[in-house]
Amino acid sequence: MRITYLFDPLCGWCYGAGPMLERLAGLGEVTIEPVPTGLFSGDGARPMDRDFAAYAWQNDQRIARLTGQIFSASYREEVLGAVGDMFDSAPATLGIVAVGLVSPQRQLEALKVLQHARYVGGRNHAEPAAVAVTLDGAGFSDAAQRLRAPDDELLGAYRSRIAAAREDMARIGAQGVPTLLAGEGAQRRMLHSSALFGSFDTMVAQLRAA
Repeated sequence: MRITYLFDPLCGWCYGAGPMLERLAGLGEVTIEPVPTGLFSGDGARPMDRDFAAYAWQNDQRIARLTGQIFSASYREEVLGAVGDMFDSAPATLGIVAVGLVSPQRQLEALKVLQHARYVGGRNHAEPAAVAVTLDGAGFSDAAQRLRAPDDELLGAYRSRIAAAREDMARIGAQGVPTLLAGEGAQRRMLHSSALFGSFDTMVAQLRAA
């Protein structure tokens, strides 16, 4: 079973879906293709301010209650409290694309590393240099090096992957992330994101039926 996983590394709900996605990846019959959408980059990026931080923290607490994922005090202080910094997923997305170029099978691992560093460790990934430090410390040295000096191949891969993801979202009518698509090519079918926050067995059954 082939699954396309549409996500954004700064999406709290994507972080909340992490444990369910990890269980899904552990099924021998499943191949997951992580596809970054750039939802919070470009026009979707914005400066961090107190109102947005309060809204994000309230939403994060809902995710924590539903999934058990940790949103730490360090995250609240160092990330949401960084008023004036950009809420921009481009640096983290570029890091994952860099991992995709050198170790494509480790992209979900890299996403988990970046999410944990942000939501538990309180590391602000507003700049590529901060993302590179996180990746370097987790054994993604080659990707971190590419991120420190992005070349045309990396930037081109970033643009093409974002464009392909947005085409997929438009085609299937997806309104946000996380989103799962089951199947291959034009035959792929969308699974409602709520499936990632319910029964694992029910989700698997829905994917098999898609």
